[in-house]
This record gives sequence, C-alpha cells and structure tokens, in this order.
Amino acid sequence: MTGAPVSLETVRAAAGRIAGGVRRTPVLAASALRESPSPGPLFLKLECLQVTGSFKPRGALNKALGLDAAPAGLTTASGGNHGLGVAYAASVLGVPATVFLPSSTPEAKARKLRGWGAAVRVAGSVFDEANEAALAHAETDGAVYVHPFADPAVVSGQGTVGLELLEDVPDADTVLVAVGGGGLIAGIATALKALRPSIRVVGVEPVGAPTLHDSLKAGALVTLKRIGTEAGTLAPLRSAPLNLELIAAGVDRIVLVDDEAMRQAARWLWFEAGVAAELSGAAALAALTTGAYRPAPDERVIAVVCGAGSDGLG
Repeated sequence: MTGAPVSLETVRAAAGRIAGGVRRTPVLAASALRESPSPGPLFLKLECLQVTGSFKPRGALNKALGLDAAPAGLTTASGGNHGLGVAYAASVLGVPATVFLPSSTPEAKARKLRGWGAAVRVAGSVFDEANEAALAHAETDGAVYVHPFADPAVVSGQGTVGLELLEDVPDADTVLVAVGGGGLIAGIATALKALRPSIRVVGVEPVGAPTLHDSLKAGALVTLKRIGTEAGTLAPLRSAPLNLELIAAGVDRIVLVDDEAMRQAARWLWFEAGVAAELSGAAALAALTTGAYRPAPDERVIAVVCGAGSDGLG
C-alpha cells in the first residue's frame, strides 16, 4: 500500500534512482541442455553478473543515493557480498567504507573488498557478532550504517530484480530465490505480488541456517542456536521484523537444501551454462535439482542466481 516502508512505489523509485549505477542483468533461457532440472521452461536470472558479483549493490546504492546529505563514510557487516555492495556504493559517493566480517568469511571475499577500497575488519564468528561491531563503529565514527537486509531502502533496491523479471519473462509462474536475512526475497516478492498476485514466490534456505523457514513456522522471529552451513551469505542467526512481515505476506513457501545440493547445483550451472556461482548463488537451482520444489510439467520457472564465486566448484 502507498506509504508502506516497502511497496511497489518504493521499488519503482529505487529503480529510477539506481539506473545507470547498476547493471540490467540478463535472463538466460536454460535450453539446449544435456539434462534439465525442471520439466518445463526454466530461466536463470544472472545477478551473478551484477557489479561486484551479486545483487547487493542494488540495495546499497539505493540507500546511499537516498541520503539527505553526503555521509562521512559507510559501514556495514557482511558475509562478503553486501560488504562489496556497500564498498561499491561508497566508491560512487566518493566516501570511505568500513566492512566488518565474521571470521568464517572466505579470504577471497576480504581481498575483493580491499580491492574496492574498503577497510576490512574481522569481528566474531557469525554475521550477528560482526554486525554488533559495525553498529558500534557507526556510533563512534559517524559513518552511516547500511543494514544488509532490514533497511526499507535496501529491500526496495533489491526489489528492482523483481521488476526486471516480469519485464523479461512476463508469463512466469514461479520465482525461486535464495534466502539469508531475507532482503532479496522480501523486495522481489513485494514487487511481484503487486504486479502479478498469482505468481508463486518460493524461498530457498540452507538446512543448516533455516532462519526464516523456522520463523514462518513459528509465526514469530526465531533466533537460531547455531549455524551449520558453508554458505555464509545465507547464514544469519536471526532476521528482522520488516523482512518477516514482507515474507509472510508475499512468499508462498520456503524450502530447505543442504550444502552438497548447492554444490551440485553450482557444478550444474558451470557445466551446462558456463556460469560460476557461489554456494548461495546456486541455492535457488538446488531446490529444483533436489526436488525440494517440484514444478508442474508446463510450469515456467525463474531461478535467481544471486552471487558469483567458485566455492561451489571444488
């Protein structure tokens, strides 16, 4: 509805704000395959080809460009991809970025962050601990904190993926989206359901980090006791009220896949399409390869390949 913190209107405004600052990523029709994981038409939204290698710059740039005044700097906590988005947004504004990482973050992500000019600090073993350090840094340093998934401006920016999906595949029946904190799927679902209420939106989470799956089941936010997945960008201990509310309203269901399924899906993407996806980037496709989500024979499915990397190819 108009006036809501995240709505079709805020997503459309985000699309106008970030136009020219991010890439319009392609949708690949998965045809001429040796073996397809879906019985009907399958499309791949290649957000792994987005600047910095994931969808994250959409939300970070929308947040940065929507600030009333130029900030002293930007800061955040991240498993890697959101930090890269914030580093990119800071480079667009010409201000410094400081990114706090949990110790589980691959060194390759830390190197890439430094390559984008970010100051990198390691704090804690999981996202939530790194996030506490980022919030403290913002308080003492005067930098603007950019939440990876619970900021309406960030969610609206991620929702621009949904606008592009319907422009490119207007007769899509189902969209599969990886879920970490829930910013991407919350934004996509908000846009899609406003434009096509009948479209199905299915989230995909790791078995070892079922944060929003369990929260939806409980009808309230759940804090996980532990994380048991190598897909660090899909592994917060807890989501946020904004995301849970939007997901409960717009997401039809959330299914779970294990790390090996994501790894196999990443190998499929490389073998069949020449696409290098990290574990989290292959999660949506893993729902198909494992049967966690089973489409009807003629169902037109889009899987969002949300992040690039090589950790799924080992």
